[in-house]
Amino acid sequence: MVEHISQNGSGEAKQRSLWLQEVLGNAPVEQPPLEGAARADVAIVGGGYVGLWTAIRIKEKDPSCDVVLLEQDICGGGASGRNGGMVLSWWPKLSSLVKLYGAEEALRLGHASEAAVRELHAFCEENDIQANFRQGGFLWTATTQAQIGTWEGVVKLCEELGVKAFEHLEPAEVSRRTGSPMHLAGVLDPNAATVQPAALARGLRRVALEKGVRIFEGTRVTNFTRGRPLAVSTERALLAAEKLVIATNAWAASIRELRLAMAVMSSEMVATVPIPERLEEIGWTGGEGITDSQMMVDYYRTTGDGRIAFGKGGGSIAFGGRIDRRFDRNKRLATAVAAELRRYYPTLWDVVITHDWSGPIDRTQDSLPIIGRLGGRDHIVYGVGWSGNGVGPSVVGGKMLASLVLGLEDEWSRSPLVDRNIGRFPPEPIRFVGAQVVRQAVVRKERAEACEEAPRAFDARLARLAPAGLEDKE
Repeated sequence: MVEHISQNGSGEAKQRSLWLQEVLGNAPVEQPPLEGAARADVAIVGGGYVGLWTAIRIKEKDPSCDVVLLEQDICGGGASGRNGGMVLSWWPKLSSLVKLYGAEEALRLGHASEAAVRELHAFCEENDIQANFRQGGFLWTATTQAQIGTWEGVVKLCEELGVKAFEHLEPAEVSRRTGSPMHLAGVLDPNAATVQPAALARGLRRVALEKGVRIFEGTRVTNFTRGRPLAVSTERALLAAEKLVIATNAWAASIRELRLAMAVMSSEMVATVPIPERLEEIGWTGGEGITDSQMMVDYYRTTGDGRIAFGKGGGSIAFGGRIDRRFDRNKRLATAVAAELRRYYPTLWDVVITHDWSGPIDRTQDSLPIIGRLGGRDHIVYGVGWSGNGVGPSVVGGKMLASLVLGLEDEWSRSPLVDRNIGRFPPEPIRFVGAQVVRQAVVRKERAEACEEAPRAFDARLARLAPAGLEDKE
């Protein structure tokens, strides 16, 4: 069979995700770019979830604060409009949180991230954001014998600390819920949800505008000074601001103070035609978000109109954090992701794939975000490194950044995530070469495990050097 993978369903020069095509149509309404000289109390760079949540929270706390948000593309044009739309908590990262901050603070962050799922839902309802929120839960599964039980360390730790975050399911139940016998075991986080991610981003944009945030799209920041007051330079404007928030996700890798704190890699997604009847036949009707337990994780869910949206992380690695057009679309990697979908759902081999796209991910060494004051400066704060799990946690991050930029002393500005000690990657070209070597070892290891073969010891050892993933795996 010859599979159809679209070049770009909207006909635009820039590749857009299915999600953005659905909400933008053929004529996206853009805020005009900033031109000439301007000033603001707070400048926010980045029009995704983190920047928008921060802007909204600032205006809620101080309506008189003049907030200007600068976005190089359109709001939601980056990771916020390209991700899988899975609204997860930090419970899968509890082991890392306990190791970093101790049990009490780890629990505080875990509960805050769990509450963020409910808060996001309530915010959408209160503000009529049609983001298709569905609380179907999150299935953390095994698709090979080697993956079975990788979640047990986290589940046991949750139980020891009095948290009922996950439910053990019988293997037959995991297979039934996922619609595929390829899923051999798993646990369920019933609190998790899915959304249409671009609809959420564009809804947050609307709310921010209604609250008086001045948004300028098509406005790429080229430089900013570190002194006070700040001068933020764009291609056509100069903005003077008292304070600055950096919320650019992977694009923050170009900032010298953050360059070694993250590695930029791609994630690829494909989406099928609507097949609600076929999904009904295989029993995948609960709206669950699903991941396997590979290091280069597969993540997938169904949509409101009955499509499958299927993604895989770790496809490309950026040299020096430079993000080029490969991070909008990579046809070769999209074909490989489609093959993964067929492997898990062989009965759907004939289903046509209509959309594919890519996006950059800002991975930290422990896959937890980095939030703080740039170089110790109170007037420049940043919130980046969401590592592929930013939909729900960005609700928490926006509160932290708002409190920091407003100089508030509260539970958010005092969070242990703020100004934490962070692991650093080697400089280039060592980082790029090393990442390629480790990535290939991971590919060989997981390919062997998919064939139920023992990986080579050398590959297994090298694979342990990969940064921590979406979940803490045993």
